[in-house]
Amino acid sequence: MPDVVATEFALERAWNVRGNAAHPAFVAAVSDLFGMALPVRSNSSAVRGDRRLQDSAGLSTRVDDTLLWLGPASWLFVGSGDGNPRDFDVTRLALNAAGGALFDVSASYVAWSVSGEDAARVLNRGCPLDLDARVFRAGHCAQSLLGHVAALLHRPDASSTFIVMVPRSFAADVRHLLKANGASIDERPAPVQRDTVTHTGA
Repeated sequence: MPDVVATEFALERAWNVRGNAAHPAFVAAVSDLFGMALPVRSNSSAVRGDRRLQDSAGLSTRVDDTLLWLGPASWLFVGSGDGNPRDFDVTRLALNAAGGALFDVSASYVAWSVSGEDAARVLNRGCPLDLDARVFRAGHCAQSLLGHVAALLHRPDASSTFIVMVPRSFAADVRHLLKANGASIDERPAPVQRDTVTHTGA
């Protein structure tokens, strides 16, 4: 059986960023507000700093502040935060002023850290993407299916760890699929997401 461990964890912040990457004002605003350059290449990502947090077993349970490319005019910002609604409001207004938009989707997703030498093989039993390290390289992200569930997969670094984000309503389905495909499920309770106000934005 593959030595692969899957750990569920809550995303503290998940914000959908929208705008025109050809507009300098929007690109500059994203850099100023999020502290990283806007990833404009298909299926790429940008990370602020090198602050990966691990639990006592060495398993990743949170993600660094990251911008993930979703499409030519859409990105997902995921990362840490104190759940202060003002942070979202201030960021949204600043992006609006630069011609962009921001939507809080933090309550919509749950994430899994899938780690181990055979993590790609376990995921590929339910996902059609080529997750070989020579193809799905460090920093790569892509939207696909995991079984019947829409998923966003991200390889944050050169290790054999993937972050898999899925709709919260399908968390149990993904747990079952990962276990059936050979992953050991970390049965410790997932960190409770801080109470937040779910926003829509423009």
